[in-house]
Amino acid sequence: MDLFEYVNGIMDFFTHPVWKYLGYSLTFLLIIIWLAFVYWTYRDARLRSEHVPTAIFWTLVVLILNYPGLIIYLILRPPEFIDDIIERDLEIERMEMLLENRQLTCPACGNPVKDDFLICPYCRRKLKNSCINCGKPLNLDWKVCPYCKTPQ
Repeated sequence: MDLFEYVNGIMDFFTHPVWKYLGYSLTFLLIIIWLAFVYWTYRDARLRSEHVPTAIFWTLVVLILNYPGLIIYLILRPPEFIDDIIERDLEIERMEMLLENRQLTCPACGNPVKDDFLICPYCRRKLKNSCINCGKPLNLDWKVCPYCKTPQ
């Protein structure tokens, strides 16, 4: 068998219709994945931006530039979702309000208690001792009353 017949045999193998349909299938699969990335980019941009034109812009970037556009979007997209930003702001606002009001919580059940409570009215956990002389509330680890100087 000479080289010419060997090359013809290989060429006949690759000119078989199966290879053509395999190429079409691979192209179709890559187009479907590309369109899925376009859709995902729009959804992700809407979750990360309040403005619809921004989401449309990034969708068009991925649609036109294909996979390099997706990489550019992944590098330049905002780092947080809008819902996470809102949740964090609400948590900060709640903490500031708690600090402003000096509202304490029970260490056992987490319900709000006042500074002068001796026990938690919800779970009955002991929060403070009362002074044996003046009756004022004292922290559990205090050895002397700071109000009347009586040792505890």
